[in-house]
Amino acid sequence: MSVTRGPLYARTAVVTGAARGLGAGVALELSHRGARVALIDREGESLVHVRDALPGEAECWQADVTDEAAMFRVAAAIRARFGPPSVVIAGAGEAGPGLFAETDLAVWRRVVEVNLFGSALTARAFLPDLFTTRGYLLQIASLAAAPTLSASCASRAGVESFAHALRAEVTYRQVGVGIAYIGLVGRTDTDRVRDTDEHPVLRDLRGHLPPSIRRALPVAEVTDRLVTAVERRRPAVYVPRSLRAAQLVRAGLPPLVTLLSRRELARLAAPEPLTVSGRTVRAPAPVAGADRTPHP
Repeated sequence: MSVTRGPLYARTAVVTGAARGLGAGVALELSHRGARVALIDREGESLVHVRDALPGEAECWQADVTDEAAMFRVAAAIRARFGPPSVVIAGAGEAGPGLFAETDLAVWRRVVEVNLFGSALTARAFLPDLFTTRGYLLQIASLAAAPTLSASCASRAGVESFAHALRAEVTYRQVGVGIAYIGLVGRTDTDRVRDTDEHPVLRDLRGHLPPSIRRALPVAEVTDRLVTAVERRRPAVYVPRSLRAAQLVRAGLPPLVTLLSRRELARLAAPEPLTVSGRTVRAPAPVAGADRTPHP
């Protein structure tokens, strides 16, 4: 696929979380549309492979999006290499599936730090450049309130609120801030989403969703939508498009998820093993020191 000339041609675009999955796919689509792509991820070796596969001009920097000093150093290096970026996509993210009561709090904290603080720090590091170019920042959020993904859901909800607040602050400087909503319970066919499907509760919950929402979309299909939204400086992009309707009934989603989860978790907590989707699932181990006395 050759490089095309369009709104992004010869512009500098930054992508975090670019070593694999959705971030790598977005970087490839940006490159196909003529952008100079600056790749950031903490997985250095994979990042080099992504850079070398891009058809256009690109460079990569290894950094953790939660490391303030590293992100400001990388921002300066990108500025020196390509000039101030016009597009920044905060694509780095973690999922950390697991029941909250049984999750290692260090893992839970890391998910929130990467998804929320990492996104905010990415914005802070590159805002001076976006002010100069009157550029566009895309943040990744979610409409989900899904069991076993409490850290991811909490952090993505924070990202959404942060993006709304930031947009209000920078709009007078002609900087655009967009929010990408990618499914209710994992939408893109990446290794991270496939990992979350291994949890029986989440897998069964997805089974109750409409086919248009529960089907995992190919990375190329999602990235095409995201990069098109970047070109058009959209304030929001929904993947799939039908997900936009969920905004209209958003207040009713948590009670529905709670109702379905109550049944599924009760099944998994049964003393006898049961089979879910062809696999034997045993009851989760009790949490040490947990108070199982009902409370009013």
